[in-house]
Amino acid sequence: MVNNGSASVRETPHVNAAIKRRAESLINDKLIDGPSRAIIRYGLETDDPWLGELVRRVDAGETIVDNLYVTSDEEQIETLTTLICREGDEPATKASALLVLMATLENSPHPKLLANTAKHFAFNRCGELNLHGMVDAEIKTLAGEFFVS
Repeated sequence: MVNNGSASVRETPHVNAAIKRRAESLINDKLIDGPSRAIIRYGLETDDPWLGELVRRVDAGETIVDNLYVTSDEEQIETLTTLICREGDEPATKASALLVLMATLENSPHPKLLANTAKHFAFNRCGELNLHGMVDAEIKTLAGEFFVS
């Protein structure tokens, strides 16, 4: 039993090194969609335990962010903003969505328009959550401008 355990321990660095090399190869492969490359890059940088699975899926021809492929840039920005702003402690999901959002903005022919769209969705989502009393504070500011003495 000890031999089996030590054999798997010796295998792990080799497997991890092979997965990391393959991940680097996929990151540089322009035939792979940008969001999938961004997720793999993030997984590689954070030493994500799911990196091997992500690499296998991309090698099999799957798109690993299928739920982000929507019919318009605006819908994609809304989906990403919702993932980033939703309640709960999901740092990996939120960081990945932020990374994809940044890549989307970077590769867009109209990054300022998409950034404004993202701000709009984020503000609306934060308003729904009333994050840190943001909406209440904004209302006080606006009320102060309307009712200047």
